[in-house]
Amino acid sequence: MTLRLAIVLPTLDERDNIAPLVERIAAALGSSGWEVLFVDDDSPDGTADAARALALTDPRVRVIQRIGRRGLASAAIEGMLATAAPYVAVMDADHQHDPALLPAMLEPVASGAADIAVASRFAPGGSAAGLSSASREQGSRIANGLARRLTGVELADPMSGFFLLPTATARQLAPSLSGIGFKILLDLLATAPSPLRVIEVPMQFAQRRSGASKLDRAVALDFLVGLYDKTLGRIIPTRFALFGTVGAAGVLVHMAVLAALYPGATKLFWQAQSVATIGAMTFNFWLNNWLTYRDRRLSGWRALLRGWLGFCLTCLVGAFANVAAASWLQARGVDWRLAALAGIALGSVWNFALSSRFVWGRYR
Repeated sequence: MTLRLAIVLPTLDERDNIAPLVERIAAALGSSGWEVLFVDDDSPDGTADAARALALTDPRVRVIQRIGRRGLASAAIEGMLATAAPYVAVMDADHQHDPALLPAMLEPVASGAADIAVASRFAPGGSAAGLSSASREQGSRIANGLARRLTGVELADPMSGFFLLPTATARQLAPSLSGIGFKILLDLLATAPSPLRVIEVPMQFAQRRSGASKLDRAVALDFLVGLYDKTLGRIIPTRFALFGTVGAAGVLVHMAVLAALYPGATKLFWQAQSVATIGAMTFNFWLNNWLTYRDRRLSGWRALLRGWLGFCLTCLVGAFANVAAASWLQARGVDWRLAALAGIALGSVWNFALSSRFVWGRYR
């Protein structure tokens, strides 16, 4: 049978889920006419090797192992662009998405009745029972409401990670997709030049079959980051906006530490200022590593120590650029307030550029 459908499965540490999921997909779609693409972010547990071992005896299985690139959304985009199948589905590899829904999702898209089919937890007949807590389910519902406002699409579950569309549509929209965060469907709906016709298929969201969830607390911010990127990202780059926000929070940390130490703990201002500076830089490094550079996150004490030292050095260079530029402008008659702001701006851009290249640049 001619290849008709590709199923893209972004993975990170899903080794034990690979073979059982392929069996479930085969049970749903039959023996031919489909392929699965595992897009693996260099999983330490050997997920890519497990998928390759399966591919040796099953030509329907393909593997893309990404080195130096991370993130579910970008993995989904790479997978959608790597297939020749006329239709493509994206789903999780942890068995929370039921592959038995694929035929019901493919039929309306292939017939032209819909532009995209979405497996919905919140459509009539669906269930979100597989979410780990009631608070996550409530948070998902709130995010869905905001997403509907952004996309203009009336959809019960625009935050779903299980959907199917023509591959040509994915290729057309790909150059404008941000690839940030975890919610690629939201990105597709918001990027389309006109609202896509959507059909929802009720989904019983199941429990993860094996392994642990990869979604940490930073994922709660991915949605807001995605909203920013689709609205203001062309004016101020999203990563730089996050970097600046972290820097602003660092100023508050600096002043709090300074107020706690001076003059109570020490009468020497320079001592208190030094401790506050190191404290703020440490805070900024931790938050940037957790949020701003989440897709390039450093882990392990050696990498963290090297990263922290590199970040402190780049901040010192940025501080020098800040003072030098502000002093130069003020000496030439520029109002001191404007000169100070210009110095801060230059220092921030300098710190961002150096940090991106020399601290978190290992994934480039």
